[in-house]
Amino acid sequence: MQKDTLRTTSSVLTLLAGLSIALGACGQNTANNTNVAVQASNSSTLPPVETKDPNSPNYTPAFAGQTRIGGVKTTTLYEGKVLTEALESPWGITSLPDGRLLVTEKQGTMRIVTPAGQVSEPITGLPKVNSAGQGGLLGVRVDPEFTTNRMIYWVFSEPRPDGNLTAVAKGKLAANEKTIENASVIYRATPAYKGTLHYGGRILIANDGNLIISTGERSDLVTRPQAQSVNSGLGKVIRITKEGKPAPGNPLAGQAGARPELYSYGHRNVQGLAFHPVTGDVWEGEFGPRGGDEINRIQPGKNYGWPTITYGIEYSGEKVGAGIQQKEGLEQPVYYWDPSVSPSGMTFYSSDAIPEWKNNLFVGALSGMHIARLVIENNKVVGEERLLADELQRFRDVTQGNDGALYAITDQGRLYRIFKK
Repeated sequence: MQKDTLRTTSSVLTLLAGLSIALGACGQNTANNTNVAVQASNSSTLPPVETKDPNSPNYTPAFAGQTRIGGVKTTTLYEGKVLTEALESPWGITSLPDGRLLVTEKQGTMRIVTPAGQVSEPITGLPKVNSAGQGGLLGVRVDPEFTTNRMIYWVFSEPRPDGNLTAVAKGKLAANEKTIENASVIYRATPAYKGTLHYGGRILIANDGNLIISTGERSDLVTRPQAQSVNSGLGKVIRITKEGKPAPGNPLAGQAGARPELYSYGHRNVQGLAFHPVTGDVWEGEFGPRGGDEINRIQPGKNYGWPTITYGIEYSGEKVGAGIQQKEGLEQPVYYWDPSVSPSGMTFYSSDAIPEWKNNLFVGALSGMHIARLVIENNKVVGEERLLADELQRFRDVTQGNDGALYAITDQGRLYRIFKK
């Protein structure tokens, strides 16, 4: 069973049990434009927010604070406002220069949403997607020069004669915003595989103009080893130009047998990518199996271990491989969750609007049904908070808007604006 789509999540409601500090003024959403207001205490010495038993109680963290770090609470009064519930399985979200939001929907459409919650008609002209399973139209970004070139870049699961694969495309948003002009596929993470799971699918545009892409290892036992293979596009973080070519200076470009587009490898299913606003480092989030969801700081050319090491177990309850969590030459996650929260899209907060959030990492959790706020210092997590947990939504992606607010989409079709009240 794949937790990305089938996990039970009712136990999330008990995550604050035993704490003497409670969220105040929490409202229930019953319609569009309803609010959830929260006032919380300012403390960094709370117990961990995770209270459930781990799937692997005998697995020991590699260092203190690698999992179940102490809780923190936002002191600023903030609200989660539902702008719309009219989206259909939204997957990726990004800001347009004018403050509107561009959203991808799993079935293969893009839409533009205004800050007032008005949703456009579907944007046409995109290549066909395979939306079965975990596939579909996935991550999206607009070119930094969008105001002059109107270029959009996106990731999708592409049907091919020999199976499906993670592909990257680009095209120009027409002046009438009804279609994508001259859409073309610029990169394919081969080999294709006749499965519908673990596509990865996030995309970033770096300051140097290159694209950072995430892929999955396609889940099945037969494809897992390709996460460790430097001659495969599966289970990787990939760095390419806007034309789809390997970016100059990639770490494995000179290694015999290695694909020159690879930036890091040994990943399971990367659905979160974000640039740290101070260091510029690439951070990623990926699904473990039962437990072992990870947050990693990506260093060029490094091996992040899947499936050789993991803090998770098989869905059957058996060990993954040899059941080891550490091995020389394989990178440790900065942070991991057990039980899983199913981390999907994520973003660092860089605005001064809510100072206590600055440089914190916000991660949408699917089975966890919340947005995880991770306080990071010196590349280590020093505090964790769970936002909007009472909403019972599968948070698929989160981004920072031009106005300093966080915007989050959920599998159930909602778009939230999260900002100070």
